[in-house]
Amino acid sequence: LDLNTGATSYHLRELARHGFVEEIRADAASGNKGKGRGRERWWRAVSGDLRLPTRSAQDPQTRVVVDEMNRLAYTADLRLFARLQQQDADLGPWMDAFPYSRGTVQVTLTELHDLFEEYIALLNRYKRPEGAPAGARTVLTRFLAFPAPNPSGEDVA
Repeated sequence: LDLNTGATSYHLRELARHGFVEEIRADAASGNKGKGRGRERWWRAVSGDLRLPTRSAQDPQTRVVVDEMNRLAYTADLRLFARLQQQDADLGPWMDAFPYSRGTVQVTLTELHDLFEEYIALLNRYKRPEGAPAGARTVLTRFLAFPAPNPSGEDVA
């Protein structure tokens, strides 16, 4: 990252302070021996429900940054998805684990908000802070919903 250890340590502590990462510490009770040796410290991302301000609450500069962040994230996701599809033989029984759905629904703005909250609640049902069962793997999920362009070109209230 071209950062010295002091700057890296500072940024990791700031990320931890805001709940984005946590240090992997030795814990005798769980059998976790930790990864760090001496002054070396290891960190991991914390799973969470990160929500950015709505577009209407973003200033123009923030909107540009968020749009680019989303574009880069979806581009990386699609590349990863394509790479995994090409390596499906290496996945064994997980080869068929590429569920896909593409469709449309007609909802009000309130219903779209409710749909998203229900989706998040469903994902949260499968998060396992106490540990995943044998045979479980991390599965990447993405939710993308946006209003389709109005064919007449007029705004719809």
